[in-house]
Amino acid sequence: MDNTDDLVWIERFVVQASDTDYRSQAKLSFILEMMQRTADSAVSALGLSLEQMLEAGMGWMMITLDLEFKRIPRLNDELTVHTWSKGTKGAMWQRDYRIYDKDHTEVAVARSIWALVDTEKRKLLRPSALPISVLHYEGDSVGSIPDKVTIPQDISMEQAYRYQVRYSGLDSNNHLNNARYGDLCCDVLSLEEWGVKELKRFRITYVQEAKYGDELMIVRSQLTSEGAFVQGKLEQAISFAACLELGEEAH
Repeated sequence: MDNTDDLVWIERFVVQASDTDYRSQAKLSFILEMMQRTADSAVSALGLSLEQMLEAGMGWMMITLDLEFKRIPRLNDELTVHTWSKGTKGAMWQRDYRIYDKDHTEVAVARSIWALVDTEKRKLLRPSALPISVLHYEGDSVGSIPDKVTIPQDISMEQAYRYQVRYSGLDSNNHLNNARYGDLCCDVLSLEEWGVKELKRFRITYVQEAKYGDELMIVRSQLTSEGAFVQGKLEQAISFAACLELGEEAH
């Protein structure tokens, strides 16, 4: 498959040392960044670059993501990310992903919901506001629309740390980049927890964007049967809710 087909876009990556953690496994933030770059390239190939979207005062905002790993990519792995637009429902866009290694073995799949937004007014835009036509692909599906992450009311959450949004975390929309939330979530776990567990699934729902100078209080649950729940709290609002599902480390 190649990129002469506008319906499924493929982007290739190699896992570098700077993309990995202390175990030489790809960081979650790197996986999220790969997916973000592939989606941007897919839209750009249709005739609407990221720069053009910024000039038009438009941007993409991820609402919910459900990412499942068959295995965690490692240093020097050659990966291909396949993505396609799955259709729209109201103002929401659905996008699926499949990630393969050089042997074309599937290492991860993801389902996501996005919204097109007015970057100045921070309001949702209808899909018809996009000045290009996006063809939806019906030849494959990772699964149904991902559910929003809800933290059970009976789960006890404790403060893990505080994080302030600085220059290094900002994206072109002047808000904390989607991929950086992967780091915020993974940082709640200790090295002892990471030493015996491996990430199997990551779910996140973005509630309110964090901007420069905002301080997030990051809280977490203990490990439950569903995983470790993580929440980012702003002064008067919830920024995000997520869940890290862990399994025994693969050997």
